[in-house]
Amino acid sequence: MVHKPEDILKRLKENEYAPIYFLSGTEVFYIDQITEFIEENALQESQKGFNQIILYGKDVAIQDIINNAKRFPMMSDRQVVIIKEAQDIQDFNNQAGQEALMNYLQNPLPSTILVFAYKNKSLDKRKTFFKILQQHAIMVESKKLYDSQIPDWVLQYIAGKGHDIELNAAQILVDYIGNDLERLSNEINKILINYREKTLITPGIVQKYVGISKDYNAFELQRAIAVKDIIKANRIVNYFGANTRTNPIIPVIALIFNLFSKLLIIHQSPDKNRNKLARLTGINPYFINEYIHASHNYPLGKVIQHIHYIREADLRSKGVGVGSIKEGEILKELVYKLLH
Repeated sequence: MVHKPEDILKRLKENEYAPIYFLSGTEVFYIDQITEFIEENALQESQKGFNQIILYGKDVAIQDIINNAKRFPMMSDRQVVIIKEAQDIQDFNNQAGQEALMNYLQNPLPSTILVFAYKNKSLDKRKTFFKILQQHAIMVESKKLYDSQIPDWVLQYIAGKGHDIELNAAQILVDYIGNDLERLSNEINKILINYREKTLITPGIVQKYVGISKDYNAFELQRAIAVKDIIKANRIVNYFGANTRTNPIIPVIALIFNLFSKLLIIHQSPDKNRNKLARLTGINPYFINEYIHASHNYPLGKVIQHIHYIREADLRSKGVGVGSIKEGEILKELVYKLLH
């Protein structure tokens, strides 16, 4: 059975450990979270020297892992063996290696907690090895969340820490940081460390502790472009041009491209139902009206033309086909083309 990461973490926090964990998938945040929890909490600090072994896949073969797993703990009820980057184990995909591991899976040493952190890959579910693993190990397969799911993830993550956050504050975090759960969790923890009592996190709090300027940020620029607020957009672009170190151009262009790629989807969809458009674009339904209004400001032909301008600016920002032109000038020129 494949388990949800949240369920496994809950059991671990209740001090329920299993002999074998196999953590796989493309969302490495959960793999790291479970691995780190076991590494930090399964043993007391005084027991770790003799009873906790950290191995790396590229350095070991299956038999090395089994030999370590079969050791008995010293002055402890259990030992922990963690294989990080397990996708790089030398003989993981050959028959002899898998047969040896299957033998151990079917008769593991109860005093060993064996953890495989198998990142950015999934196993072939049709093979016997997968079926044996599924029967005898705690399996977690973590998949990347869709962009539309990230704000809800932020809400749940903060709720799990005993706090609340306004949806628009969660959206600002996501728009500023992106869909990297590791970075998001780090920034959220930076915010929450300032609050001992249960707190409602507002956009102002996010801007204060994450270092986002209230008026001069990429999120506000995207909004200004969406509603064709030329004065506000130019003010932000000029600020970015004077502060390129803290406002690099590439993430800004990526956010602008994100806006117009979603407008393209809205224009091309025959079904203009709000919920349908929210699903197609990956936008939270709470914000979809803003994008629908923006689509009225930019007809389909303009959207296609603007995507061409954005791609051109992206290449220029990376040094393709330009001389010594400054980042700020590239962005100013792009925004002028988009708004006129």
